Amino acid sequence: MPREPKSSQPKPAESRTADPADFDVSEPDIDAAVAACDGDARATIRALLVAYAMLERDMSLMTSAGFARRPMPPRRPG
Repeated sequence: MPREPKSSQPKPAESRTADPADFDVSEPDIDAAVAACDGDARATIRALLVAYAMLERDMSLMTSAGFARRPMPPRRPG
């Protein structure tokens, strides 16, 4: 079966895989996160999930209206 030619266009960001080395977290980093929550693993996970949700919200607020395909507000004549 013939293969389809590879596209020269880059893949969308959602389909690219991140290199795990770009997000390497050291043992001292993990220890510091747990220590910041007084050694409570559940509190550490909660804090990380809250931080992730805040970053996700901030990123969604920075997305342009055209990209999100939301209706644009009407232009004022001027």
